[in-house]
Amino acid sequence: MNSTTYDLIVVGAGPAGLAAALEAWNKGLKKVLIIERAKESGGILVQCIHNGFGLHHFKEELTGPEYAGRFIDMVSGTGIEIKLDTMVLEITKDKQVHMVNTKDGYQILSAKSIVLAMGCRERTRGAIGTPGTRPAGVYTAGTAQRLLNIEGYMPGRRVLILGSGDIGLIMARRLTLEGAKVLACVEIMPYSGGLTRNIVQCLEDFNIPLYLGHSITQIKGDKRVTGAVVMKLDENRKPIPGTEMEFDCDTILLSVGLIPENELTKKAEITMDPRTKGAVVFEDRETSLPGVFACGNAVHVHDLVDYVTEEAEIAGRGAAAYVLNDGNHQSDSVIELKNGNDVGYTVPQRIRPSLVDKMVGVFFRVRSVHKETSYISITSGGKEIVRLKRDHLAPGEMERVNLTVDQLKECSGELTVSIIKGDEAK
Repeated sequence: MNSTTYDLIVVGAGPAGLAAALEAWNKGLKKVLIIERAKESGGILVQCIHNGFGLHHFKEELTGPEYAGRFIDMVSGTGIEIKLDTMVLEITKDKQVHMVNTKDGYQILSAKSIVLAMGCRERTRGAIGTPGTRPAGVYTAGTAQRLLNIEGYMPGRRVLILGSGDIGLIMARRLTLEGAKVLACVEIMPYSGGLTRNIVQCLEDFNIPLYLGHSITQIKGDKRVTGAVVMKLDENRKPIPGTEMEFDCDTILLSVGLIPENELTKKAEITMDPRTKGAVVFEDRETSLPGVFACGNAVHVHDLVDYVTEEAEIAGRGAAAYVLNDGNHQSDSVIELKNGNDVGYTVPQRIRPSLVDKMVGVFFRVRSVHKETSYISITSGGKEIVRLKRDHLAPGEMERVNLTVDQLKECSGELTVSIIKGDEAK
């Protein structure tokens, strides 16, 4: 066992982990370690060679590797340690980190604080139960992205995409540019799960049809995919007989959702939120285990890496404050955030007003598309504290509202975030 005690150990060297470690370093922690299971830092951004990153954080448009490279360079200019190709096996309640790699073998390190930044993973075919045989040619969109952008292999020539998440939309464009024929994008919901800009730039600009309210009901093929059957769904998401469409394809990409990577979190018995599939966190991203923080896609799935960075910096500041104050930052008063009408979840789930400096950002997603004027309403004890107008709301695009210290003082122990339709607003 290594006798060294770190001020902070960060699990994950993706955009969240790098930003959290850097912020904690800048706030005064000098014994910081990042542990990453991959052979390189940068996380998923390394394979995201398209642009569109950094518009909020760096005020310029970057590719994924460029965005990651900025943080890798900044971290390398500090005394932050990084262990690559190292797997974290367990985190204990007394902040012991169990890990293993080929160089050091099995190690147990102690930390005064921990930031969980493991990111997320893709749902697979097994998670959605698509009927048919199990031929080659069925990939998650992220796997296909890595094959094409990192390994240099073409996944297929005639491609059908199930799901309209951002990775699937981006791969529709990427494969088209590489010479493949993307036949269609099929989405089970009546709306897209991706950003509007990706619908336009990746599907509409390339004349790729998007079938909403449809699903693949059969995958054909023995050794390799030879085709698929797509059917329209009714309001109960059951296939409607007579609506079959057959596609002659050799490849199927699945872009059917992302799941926060939280096996370590659950093993540590940290309180989880069934809505986000991530940890329940306070305003500084501290979890139910004091001194252990979580951020990025391990908390909830983001649509923009800029927001991942912002949240990671909050966690980094929180970890630094925890260590520098010797863990004495608890608060008597806690505000619980609740879902109101058409809101899927909120992050953070709990706010300690006495620990908020000026304001706290509340992130959330709506459950359905609102194409006409709607209002975000935040209430406490029957009193409306905030009302904000929105001309468009969609589940694929995360929303945020900033609450000031003065507004938090008006709360009576809980806050409810709701969506009010324009015709219902008084």
